[in-house]
Amino acid sequence: MSLAEQNLGADTTQQAEAEGRWSELLQPRHLAATVTLCLGVALFAFNEFFVSTALPTAVEEFGGAALLSWAFTLYLVFAIVGGAMAANLKTGFGARKTLIAAALVFATGTVIATTASGMPQVLAGRLLQGFGEGIVAAVCYALIPELFPPRLVPKVFGAEAIVWATAAFAGPLISGLLTEHWSWRAAFFVNIPAVAIFVALVVAIVRQPAQGAKVAVAVPLLRLIAFGFGVLLISLSNTADNGYAMAALLVVALAVFVGTIRSDRRAPRSILPSDAFSVSKPLGTGLWVVLLMPLAQASGSVYLVYALQRLWDFGPTAAGFSSALMAMSWSGTAILVASLRSHALRVRLISTGPLLLCLGLVGLTLAVGAGEYRLVFIGQIAIGAGFGACWGTLSQLLMDVSSIEERDRTSALLPTLQSAGYAIGAAVFGVTANARGFHEGASDPVMSAALLGVFILGCVIAAASLFFGVRTLRLVQHKARAAPHGQATSRGPV
Repeated sequence: MSLAEQNLGADTTQQAEAEGRWSELLQPRHLAATVTLCLGVALFAFNEFFVSTALPTAVEEFGGAALLSWAFTLYLVFAIVGGAMAANLKTGFGARKTLIAAALVFATGTVIATTASGMPQVLAGRLLQGFGEGIVAAVCYALIPELFPPRLVPKVFGAEAIVWATAAFAGPLISGLLTEHWSWRAAFFVNIPAVAIFVALVVAIVRQPAQGAKVAVAVPLLRLIAFGFGVLLISLSNTADNGYAMAALLVVALAVFVGTIRSDRRAPRSILPSDAFSVSKPLGTGLWVVLLMPLAQASGSVYLVYALQRLWDFGPTAAGFSSALMAMSWSGTAILVASLRSHALRVRLISTGPLLLCLGLVGLTLAVGAGEYRLVFIGQIAIGAGFGACWGTLSQLLMDVSSIEERDRTSALLPTLQSAGYAIGAAVFGVTANARGFHEGASDPVMSAALLGVFILGCVIAAASLFFGVRTLRLVQHKARAAPHGQATSRGPV
């Protein structure tokens, strides 16, 4: 019986299990693990903001403006591929060796990009950064239920939300200061000391499995290549000259994904959990939520700042505040939810997340339609609160409903699927905007009509995530009611 079903059926035991405290994360037995996992997340979060701020200066120096988008595309593609193979690597080599090797790959990519003499070297460095960080993020997720008792897992996700909020504020500021007063290379190189600390902590706290526990690694190379090719097609669709070409690339990418998933289900060593994307299993429906929520939110992350600058004459700093507002709302809500003592209440809030996301996107739609910019900030607060209300609990639930044998694959899939959602969303909304006449020289009415179409589609996708969120809860509750009485006892620390 899965932990989620046990938690929903337990009463006094469940209450005791749920009473984790924030202070426990800072106690000696958990402090190193907390710092390690947060630092693993920080490598990804800060690197994203560092590079996005410093890279344009590097492009000016090298004159490779046409390759700017590829610096982000290659990073994303290889981060997703790395995340997809992380569970197999962890199983075969152990978490410690996998994390150390991935961190060294990330560091190698950082050094290559930092010392680059042209954009090709920067791209090579970004490729290695993405591959290493994809593995690090996925394995760190998989380690959460291993390093912490269940009562502290919500607090760990809350701590990671704080890291993301800090990165959203401090990342661009630090990178901007380093780039302006020193060099864009300094903004890249600052990752190196962070990697060194991370590796030292991994060596100290992550145990290597016994020799007899190791298994042969079978890397599903063809499926990984196919999966990466699908992501690459999605990224390429954003650079297509017309809507028909973009749509064609998306259709081919969808066909590649469907074929790869079907092939993976028949394979003896799969990348995905066996119930992945099934509409009759809580794991499958929950993974749809993990994919669709970032996909819907991509409508705002791609076009919102541009809309504020173009339609309402906001400056870059004021327009960027909308993204910071969303990050603050996400982190604040995540901390509040993680502080709730009732696990059952946190689980019931899962469907609230997609609902708030949908309402927030409705607010963005009305803002564009009515020309009222104040609704943008209200919508961003609602969107952030939606992710904060459900993301940590949903991640924990999906780990818990997985079998022990598949838990690593599920955990590693979560950050990978989130990145894939943003990538797919950027492409889908790019097709939508371009089909409605979006381009740099478009008039304000045409621009408004294009953005209106983008946010309406975002609302539809958010509504789909709400459907799957509600269904996930119903499936878990149904299994809990059907379970024999007496099995509903909480599992202890992993």
